[in-house]
Amino acid sequence: MVETEEILTETEQSTFNLKSYLQQRKALVEQALDRSISITRPATIYEAMRYSLLAGGKRLRPILCLATCELAGGTIEMAMPTACALEMIHTMSLIHDDLPAMDDDDYRRGKPTNHKVYGEDIAILAGDGLLAYAFEHVALTTKNVAPEKILQVIACLGRTVGAAGLVGGQVLDLESEGKTDLDAETLTFIHTHKTGALLRASVESGAILTGASQTDIARLTSYAQNIGLAFQIIDDILDITATNEQLGKTAGKDIRAQKATYPSLWGLEKSQAQARQLVAEAIAQLKIYGDRAKPLTAIAEFIVTRDR
Repeated sequence: MVETEEILTETEQSTFNLKSYLQQRKALVEQALDRSISITRPATIYEAMRYSLLAGGKRLRPILCLATCELAGGTIEMAMPTACALEMIHTMSLIHDDLPAMDDDDYRRGKPTNHKVYGEDIAILAGDGLLAYAFEHVALTTKNVAPEKILQVIACLGRTVGAAGLVGGQVLDLESEGKTDLDAETLTFIHTHKTGALLRASVESGAILTGASQTDIARLTSYAQNIGLAFQIIDDILDITATNEQLGKTAGKDIRAQKATYPSLWGLEKSQAQARQLVAEAIAQLKIYGDRAKPLTAIAEFIVTRDR
Protein backbone atom coordinates (compact mmCIF):
# COMPACT_ATOMS: atom_id res chain seq x y z
CA MET A 1 0.00 0.00 0.00
CA VAL A 2 1.24 3.47 -0.83
CA GLU A 3 1.07 5.76 2.15
CA THR A 4 -0.01 9.40 1.80
CA GLU A 5 2.85 10.54 3.99
CA GLU A 6 5.39 9.09 1.54
CA ILE A 7 3.82 11.01 -1.32
CA LEU A 8 3.77 14.30 0.53
CA THR A 9 7.43 13.90 1.36
CA GLU A 10 8.22 13.25 -2.33
CA THR A 11 6.46 16.40 -3.53
CA GLU A 12 8.35 18.50 -1.03
CA GLN A 13 11.74 17.50 -2.40
CA SER A 14 13.63 20.19 -4.27
CA THR A 15 14.07 17.96 -7.33
CA PHE A 16 10.63 16.93 -8.49
CA ASN A 17 10.40 13.36 -9.79
CA LEU A 18 7.32 13.20 -12.02
CA LYS A 19 7.61 9.49 -12.75
CA SER A 20 7.65 8.63 -9.06
CA TYR A 21 4.85 11.12 -8.34
CA LEU A 22 2.59 9.68 -11.04
CA GLN A 23 3.28 6.10 -9.95
CA GLN A 24 2.48 6.85 -6.32
CA ARG A 25 -0.61 8.88 -7.08
CA LYS A 26 -1.85 6.28 -9.54
CA ALA A 27 -1.46 3.58 -6.90
CA LEU A 28 -3.62 5.59 -4.48
CA VAL A 29 -6.26 6.18 -7.14
CA GLU A 30 -6.28 2.50 -8.14
CA GLN A 31 -6.84 1.48 -4.52
CA ALA A 32 -9.69 3.93 -4.12
CA LEU A 33 -11.32 2.87 -7.40
CA ASP A 34 -11.12 -0.79 -6.41
CA ARG A 35 -12.88 0.00 -3.14
CA SER A 36 -15.47 2.23 -4.76
CA ILE A 37 -17.51 -0.46 -6.52
CA SER A 38 -18.08 -3.99 -5.25
CA ILE A 39 -19.86 -6.79 -7.07
CA THR A 40 -23.44 -7.43 -6.00
CA ARG A 41 -26.64 -8.51 -7.74
CA PRO A 42 -26.94 -8.45 -10.75
CA ALA A 43 -23.28 -9.42 -10.90
CA THR A 44 -22.90 -8.95 -14.66
CA ILE A 45 -23.33 -5.18 -14.62
CA TYR A 46 -20.96 -4.65 -11.70
CA GLU A 47 -18.38 -6.90 -13.33
CA ALA A 48 -18.68 -4.91 -16.57
CA MET A 49 -18.33 -1.61 -14.72
CA ARG A 50 -15.27 -2.82 -12.85
CA TYR A 51 -13.77 -4.38 -15.99
CA SER A 52 -13.36 -1.02 -17.69
CA LEU A 53 -12.89 1.12 -14.56
CA LEU A 54 -9.96 -1.01 -13.36
CA ALA A 55 -8.42 -1.65 -16.79
CA GLY A 56 -5.52 0.73 -16.14
CA GLY A 57 -4.61 3.90 -17.97
CA LYS A 58 -2.67 6.97 -16.92
CA ARG A 59 -5.30 8.13 -14.38
CA LEU A 60 -4.36 11.65 -15.41
CA ARG A 61 -7.75 13.20 -14.59
CA PRO A 62 -7.94 12.03 -10.97
CA ILE A 63 -4.27 12.89 -10.46
CA LEU A 64 -4.91 16.43 -11.74
CA CYS A 65 -7.78 16.76 -9.27
CA LEU A 66 -5.62 15.62 -6.35
CA ALA A 67 -2.71 17.85 -7.37
CA THR A 68 -4.89 20.93 -7.73
CA CYS A 69 -6.60 20.33 -4.42
CA GLU A 70 -3.24 20.10 -2.68
CA LEU A 71 -1.93 23.20 -4.45
CA ALA A 72 -4.96 25.11 -3.19
CA GLY A 73 -4.43 23.96 0.40
CA GLY A 74 -6.55 20.81 0.49
CA THR A 75 -5.74 17.14 1.07
CA ILE A 76 -5.74 13.92 -0.92
CA GLU A 77 -8.48 12.53 1.32
CA MET A 78 -10.95 15.34 0.68
CA ALA A 79 -10.39 15.16 -3.08
CA MET A 80 -10.29 11.38 -3.62
CA PRO A 81 -14.07 10.83 -4.03
CA THR A 82 -14.18 13.50 -6.74
CA ALA A 83 -11.02 12.09 -8.31
CA CYS A 84 -12.67 8.67 -8.50
CA ALA A 85 -15.86 10.19 -9.92
CA LEU A 86 -13.85 11.87 -12.68
CA GLU A 87 -12.34 8.51 -13.63
CA MET A 88 -15.79 6.90 -13.60
CA ILE A 89 -17.07 9.57 -15.99
CA HIS A 90 -13.98 9.25 -18.17
CA THR A 91 -14.39 5.45 -18.28
CA MET A 92 -18.06 5.83 -19.22
CA SER A 93 -17.04 8.07 -22.13
CA LEU A 94 -14.50 5.48 -23.32
CA ILE A 95 -16.99 2.61 -23.13
CA HIS A 96 -19.55 4.56 -25.14
CA ASP A 97 -16.91 5.97 -27.53
CA ASP A 98 -15.82 2.45 -28.46
CA LEU A 99 -19.33 1.26 -29.38
CA PRO A 100 -20.06 0.39 -33.04
CA ALA A 101 -22.43 3.39 -33.28
CA MET A 102 -19.60 5.72 -32.21
CA ASP A 103 -15.89 5.10 -32.96
CA ASP A 104 -16.27 1.30 -33.22
CA ASP A 105 -13.04 0.08 -31.62
CA ASP A 106 -12.02 -3.39 -30.48
CA TYR A 107 -9.32 -2.46 -27.97
CA ARG A 108 -8.96 0.01 -25.14
CA ARG A 109 -6.04 0.24 -22.72
CA GLY A 110 -4.61 -2.88 -24.34
CA LYS A 111 -7.67 -5.00 -23.60
CA PRO A 112 -10.82 -5.91 -25.58
CA THR A 113 -13.36 -3.11 -25.33
CA ASN A 114 -16.31 -3.52 -22.99
CA HIS A 115 -18.84 -4.38 -25.69
CA LYS A 116 -16.50 -7.04 -27.09
CA VAL A 117 -16.53 -8.79 -23.71
CA TYR A 118 -20.05 -8.15 -22.43
CA GLY A 119 -22.04 -7.20 -25.53
CA GLU A 120 -23.31 -3.83 -26.66
CA ASP A 121 -26.35 -3.88 -24.36
CA ILE A 122 -24.38 -4.44 -21.17
CA ALA A 123 -21.64 -2.02 -22.29
CA ILE A 124 -24.17 0.78 -22.69
CA LEU A 125 -25.61 0.03 -19.27
CA ALA A 126 -22.15 -0.24 -17.70
CA GLY A 127 -21.39 3.29 -18.93
CA ASP A 128 -24.75 4.51 -17.62
CA GLY A 129 -24.07 2.85 -14.27
CA LEU A 130 -20.66 4.46 -13.91
CA LEU A 131 -22.01 7.89 -14.80
CA ALA A 132 -24.81 7.72 -12.24
CA TYR A 133 -22.56 6.31 -9.54
CA ALA A 134 -19.99 9.07 -10.04
CA PHE A 135 -22.41 11.66 -8.63
CA GLU A 136 -23.53 9.38 -5.80
CA HIS A 137 -19.93 8.70 -4.85
CA VAL A 138 -19.11 12.40 -4.54
CA ALA A 139 -22.27 13.16 -2.57
CA LEU A 140 -21.97 10.31 -0.09
CA THR A 141 -18.25 9.83 0.49
CA THR A 142 -16.69 13.32 0.41
CA LYS A 143 -15.50 14.28 3.90
CA ASN A 144 -14.31 17.53 5.49
CA VAL A 145 -15.70 19.68 2.69
CA ALA A 146 -18.47 22.26 3.09
CA PRO A 147 -21.80 21.00 1.65
CA GLU A 148 -22.11 23.97 -0.70
CA LYS A 149 -18.69 23.13 -2.18
CA ILE A 150 -19.77 19.53 -2.76
CA LEU A 151 -22.84 20.85 -4.58
CA GLN A 152 -20.62 23.08 -6.73
CA VAL A 153 -18.47 20.08 -7.64
CA ILE A 154 -21.54 18.03 -8.56
CA ALA A 155 -22.79 20.90 -10.74
CA CYS A 156 -19.35 21.15 -12.38
CA LEU A 157 -19.36 17.43 -13.19
CA GLY A 158 -22.91 17.60 -14.54
CA ARG A 159 -22.08 20.51 -16.82
CA THR A 160 -18.94 18.73 -18.00
CA VAL A 161 -20.66 15.53 -19.05
CA GLY A 162 -23.77 17.07 -20.63
CA ALA A 163 -24.60 18.79 -23.90
CA ALA A 164 -22.40 21.74 -22.91
CA GLY A 165 -19.44 19.39 -22.54
CA LEU A 166 -18.67 15.80 -23.50
CA VAL A 167 -21.99 15.06 -25.19
CA GLY A 168 -21.93 18.24 -27.25
CA GLY A 169 -18.36 17.62 -28.36
CA GLN A 170 -19.14 14.04 -29.31
CA VAL A 171 -22.20 15.07 -31.36
CA LEU A 172 -20.22 17.62 -33.37
CA ASP A 173 -17.41 15.10 -33.79
CA LEU A 174 -19.84 12.56 -35.28
CA GLU A 175 -21.41 15.19 -37.53
CA SER A 176 -18.00 16.24 -38.81
CA GLU A 177 -16.81 12.81 -39.95
CA GLY A 178 -16.00 12.70 -43.65
CA LYS A 179 -16.13 16.47 -44.08
CA THR A 180 -13.15 17.90 -45.92
CA ASP A 181 -13.80 21.56 -45.18
CA LEU A 182 -13.62 21.47 -41.37
CA ASP A 183 -11.71 24.47 -40.03
CA ALA A 184 -9.49 24.82 -36.97
CA GLU A 185 -12.16 26.75 -35.05
CA THR A 186 -14.68 23.90 -35.35
CA LEU A 187 -12.05 21.29 -34.53
CA THR A 188 -11.02 23.23 -31.45
CA PHE A 189 -14.66 23.52 -30.36
CA ILE A 190 -15.04 19.74 -30.64
CA HIS A 191 -11.97 18.97 -28.59
CA THR A 192 -12.44 21.75 -26.05
CA HIS A 193 -15.72 20.07 -25.22
CA LYS A 194 -14.99 16.40 -25.87
CA THR A 195 -11.50 16.07 -24.39
CA GLY A 196 -10.81 19.40 -22.73
CA ALA A 197 -14.00 19.61 -20.68
CA LEU A 198 -13.12 16.70 -18.41
CA LEU A 199 -9.52 17.84 -17.95
CA ARG A 200 -10.82 21.28 -17.04
CA ALA A 201 -13.30 19.77 -14.57
CA SER A 202 -10.50 17.76 -12.98
CA VAL A 203 -8.59 20.93 -12.15
CA GLU A 204 -11.60 23.12 -11.41
CA SER A 205 -13.22 20.64 -9.03
CA GLY A 206 -9.96 20.17 -7.12
CA ALA A 207 -9.84 23.92 -6.54
CA ILE A 208 -13.54 24.21 -5.65
CA LEU A 209 -13.20 21.60 -2.90
CA THR A 210 -10.76 23.82 -1.00
CA GLY A 211 -12.86 26.96 -1.26
CA ALA A 212 -10.31 28.59 -3.58
CA SER A 213 -10.98 32.16 -4.67
CA GLN A 214 -12.57 32.93 -8.02
CA THR A 215 -9.27 34.43 -9.12
CA ASP A 216 -7.42 31.21 -8.39
CA ILE A 217 -10.13 29.09 -10.00
CA ALA A 218 -9.99 31.24 -13.15
CA ARG A 219 -6.18 31.00 -13.28
CA LEU A 220 -6.21 27.23 -12.78
CA THR A 221 -9.04 26.81 -15.28
CA SER A 222 -6.98 28.65 -17.88
CA TYR A 223 -4.13 26.24 -17.18
CA ALA A 224 -6.51 23.31 -17.66
CA GLN A 225 -7.99 24.61 -20.90
CA ASN A 226 -4.54 24.95 -22.41
CA ILE A 227 -3.31 21.51 -21.39
CA GLY A 228 -6.63 20.00 -22.51
CA LEU A 229 -6.19 21.24 -26.06
CA ALA A 230 -2.50 20.32 -26.06
CA PHE A 231 -3.43 16.82 -24.90
CA GLN A 232 -5.78 16.37 -27.87
CA ILE A 233 -3.25 17.70 -30.38
CA ILE A 234 -0.70 15.16 -29.11
CA ASP A 235 -3.38 12.45 -29.27
CA ASP A 236 -3.94 13.31 -32.94
CA ILE A 237 -0.21 13.13 -33.59
CA LEU A 238 0.16 9.78 -31.80
CA ASP A 239 -2.72 8.32 -33.79
CA ILE A 240 -0.44 8.75 -36.80
CA THR A 241 2.99 8.05 -35.31
CA ALA A 242 2.44 5.47 -32.55
CA THR A 243 1.73 1.74 -32.71
CA ASN A 244 -1.28 -0.19 -31.40
CA GLU A 245 0.91 -1.52 -28.59
CA GLN A 246 2.03 1.96 -27.52
CA LEU A 247 -1.51 3.36 -27.57
CA GLY A 248 -3.31 0.36 -26.12
CA LYS A 249 -5.96 0.93 -28.81
CA THR A 250 -6.20 0.90 -32.59
CA ALA A 251 -3.77 3.34 -34.20
CA GLY A 252 -4.63 5.19 -37.40
CA LYS A 253 -8.38 4.99 -36.91
CA ASP A 254 -8.85 8.77 -37.28
CA ILE A 255 -7.60 8.59 -40.86
CA ARG A 256 -9.74 5.56 -41.66
CA ALA A 257 -12.81 7.29 -40.19
CA GLN A 258 -12.01 10.39 -42.27
CA LYS A 259 -11.87 12.58 -39.18
CA ALA A 260 -10.37 16.02 -39.26
CA THR A 261 -7.37 16.23 -36.95
CA TYR A 262 -4.81 18.89 -36.15
CA PRO A 263 -2.08 17.19 -38.21
CA SER A 264 -4.45 16.96 -41.18
CA LEU A 265 -5.04 20.73 -40.93
CA TRP A 266 -1.57 21.93 -39.94
CA GLY A 267 0.86 19.07 -40.46
CA LEU A 268 2.86 17.28 -37.75
CA GLU A 269 5.51 19.95 -37.17
CA LYS A 270 3.09 22.85 -36.74
CA SER A 271 0.79 20.71 -34.57
CA GLN A 272 3.68 19.84 -32.26
CA ALA A 273 4.70 23.51 -32.06
CA GLN A 274 1.14 24.54 -31.22
CA ALA A 275 0.95 21.95 -28.43
CA ARG A 276 4.22 23.26 -26.97
CA GLN A 277 2.90 26.82 -27.09
CA LEU A 278 -0.28 25.84 -25.27
CA VAL A 279 1.72 24.10 -22.56
CA ALA A 280 3.96 27.16 -22.16
CA GLU A 281 0.87 29.32 -21.69
CA ALA A 282 -0.52 26.83 -19.18
CA ILE A 283 2.67 26.84 -17.13
CA ALA A 284 2.73 30.64 -17.14
CA GLN A 285 -0.54 30.59 -15.19
CA LEU A 286 1.16 28.64 -12.39
CA LYS A 287 4.18 30.90 -11.76
CA ILE A 288 2.43 32.69 -8.90
CA TYR A 289 2.21 29.44 -6.90
CA GLY A 290 5.94 28.72 -6.83
CA ASP A 291 7.01 25.24 -5.74
CA ARG A 292 3.44 24.25 -4.92
CA ALA A 293 2.79 24.09 -8.67
CA LYS A 294 5.61 21.63 -9.42
CA PRO A 295 3.26 18.67 -9.98
CA LEU A 296 0.93 20.60 -12.30
CA THR A 297 3.88 22.11 -14.17
CA ALA A 298 5.50 18.71 -14.66
CA ILE A 299 2.21 17.16 -15.81
CA ALA A 300 1.81 19.91 -18.41
CA GLU A 301 5.32 19.22 -19.73
CA PHE A 302 4.61 15.48 -19.75
CA ILE A 303 1.62 16.00 -22.03
CA VAL A 304 3.79 17.14 -24.96
CA THR A 305 6.51 14.52 -24.42
CA ARG A 306 4.38 11.41 -23.89
CA ASP A 307 4.47 8.59 -26.42
CA ARG A 308 1.06 7.07 -25.72
